[in-house]
Amino acid sequence: MPTVHGSVIDNQTRCRHYHTQKDIIAINFKCCQKYYPCFQCHAECENHKAAVWGKDEFDTPAVLCGVCKTEHTIKQYLNTDKCLRCESAFNEGCQHHYHLYFDYTADCKRQ
Repeated sequence: MPTVHGSVIDNQTRCRHYHTQKDIIAINFKCCQKYYPCFQCHAECENHKAAVWGKDEFDTPAVLCGVCKTEHTIKQYLNTDKCLRCESAFNEGCQHHYHLYFDYTADCKRQ
């Protein structure tokens, strides 16, 4: 399993910033190639700005399910609300932060 950095509080990648039952993913940040549970954890631990994944990189495995440790491509993650392996539900509220991780617009879904 990839190492998840930041203020992780349990073995399912929840952090001190986001820790509901559905907060179970970690994002592989393009800028440093490190997994973090959220943008705030990245900002606290790194001394560089976060870079977003471009649309041409959406086939890159960059989202980790904290329950079963399966890596999802960005495209897979954007087109589902649960893990494709274990079916654990992902937090739908994360959609509000997609622009912090991905070059995302609503038309990115289902492509």
